[in-house]
Amino acid sequence: MNPIEDSVGVIIHAGVSALDTLIHGPSGSRSLKGEQKEKNPSGPMTDAQIAKVTVGSPPKRLDGPVVLAEYDPSWPALFAREAERIGSVLGARALMIEHVGSTSVPLLAAKPIIDILLVVEDTRDESSYVPALESVGYVLRVREPDWHEHRLFKGPDTSVNMHVFSRGDGEIERMLVFRDWLRVSKEDRELYEKTKRGLAGKTWRYTQNYADAKSAVVASIIKRAYEARDRSYGTS
Repeated sequence: MNPIEDSVGVIIHAGVSALDTLIHGPSGSRSLKGEQKEKNPSGPMTDAQIAKVTVGSPPKRLDGPVVLAEYDPSWPALFAREAERIGSVLGARALMIEHVGSTSVPLLAAKPIIDILLVVEDTRDESSYVPALESVGYVLRVREPDWHEHRLFKGPDTSVNMHVFSRGDGEIERMLVFRDWLRVSKEDRELYEKTKRGLAGKTWRYTQNYADAKSAVVASIIKRAYEARDRSYGTS
């Protein structure tokens, strides 16, 4: 783990020796950079697609620019508080809780929303984790059976996007590789921030549309991150 991890906080209930299994699945096979599943390879999500995956009330429209904030040193503490709350109700069912997204990268401007990665055994088994999270105020807002069986929760009293994936899903590694690379690569961190600032000032119908617009740059950064990791492992 990057040394910065100590200031961010991480809970791995299954133990460090099980980390590879959590990320890559029981077989231990690594996801190849060319095999990452794109959320919507045909283009940005449409209004109909966004509405289809939304749980509960209709998604809130933005109809304006995205507001970015300068990096706030308090963001890791906000994550740590939420991680403790999540762990307190899920216990060993929370296989991994990680701070991800832009707020997890020091010096990077971001939407002031804490992104959390939660790994459970099987996201389809909602009865095993949804009621527990709801008991402490989390609200299930997105269910995507056709994209990694992803679930997204909003937080109770902090602006949070909690992404839930099943053990071994390739998106887990992708999110962690992206975060860790931005923490150490000043060049790509600055490229990503420049891209975000350039897009944020435009008018967006939904925040998801803004996220989709960053996809090409994100993919290029992740490709370089995997290449750097492969070089460090002595592979090609």
